[in-house]
Amino acid sequence: MRGGVALFALLLAGCSNTPRIRVGSKNFSEQYILGEIIAQHLEHRLGGRVSRKFGLGGTLLAEQALESGGIDLYPEYTGTALTAVLKARVLREPAAALQAVREGYRSKGLLWLDPLGFENTFAMTVRREHGANTLTEAAAAGPWRLGAGYEFVTREDGLPGLKKAYALRLDGAPKTMDLGLLYQALNRRQVDMAAGNSTDGLLAILPLKVLTDDRHYFPPYECAIVIRPDVASRFPGASTALAELSGKITSAQMQRMNYALDGKHRPAKEIARDFLKSAGLQ
Repeated sequence: MRGGVALFALLLAGCSNTPRIRVGSKNFSEQYILGEIIAQHLEHRLGGRVSRKFGLGGTLLAEQALESGGIDLYPEYTGTALTAVLKARVLREPAAALQAVREGYRSKGLLWLDPLGFENTFAMTVRREHGANTLTEAAAAGPWRLGAGYEFVTREDGLPGLKKAYALRLDGAPKTMDLGLLYQALNRRQVDMAAGNSTDGLLAILPLKVLTDDRHYFPPYECAIVIRPDVASRFPGASTALAELSGKITSAQMQRMNYALDGKHRPAKEIARDFLKSAGLQ
């Protein structure tokens, strides 16, 4: 009997040392869902050799984790990568932005896969009762009490550049908060404008509207998976599995999934599982 216990313990120890592909994510709803979609798909294709490192924080923290080898991959957005990570000039054309990001990341020793199929741009949102429909009209109607995530306030493709492009006037300093609290603050009239995201699920059900970026200030924000170059050699089949996700998620699907998490409070694991089944990937 003791021999059986010892053998079982040895098998457990062996399993714990099995290399696992480490899937990361930033710390907001969409990223948790995408992280789960990627992780579950890889588990299905690779036989379970996956670990999750979700909620890493903002862009630069997730990027540092990838560069240092703390994670093997995570989902990122072209506009964010171009301006916040590479500190490059803004490119308005999606294909040009994608190419520039790929080249910039290649110089850092990282690979940018084909986009997942949707874009998540910044969405300057106000209550539906306001007369402004464009950012130009909003600039003329200000000043605004702005609510925003921490990154938006400092990123060059966020508030600093937006104020220059539209001469947007603010009523005091922006109120910075977690992204999940923005629409609650807007509904409670704690702020008059929120810097949300175009795929936020609550936009579909709350009495809010997204102001049109009529001067095309914001760059493309196509979502794609960024990976370390050794993933393919360390995990045979991983590259093929990840390529199966390219082009599979529409903006409408992403918004519905975000609402399922934020509005219906469904677990990200369930949302990801249902998506993969509907996409014919499980």
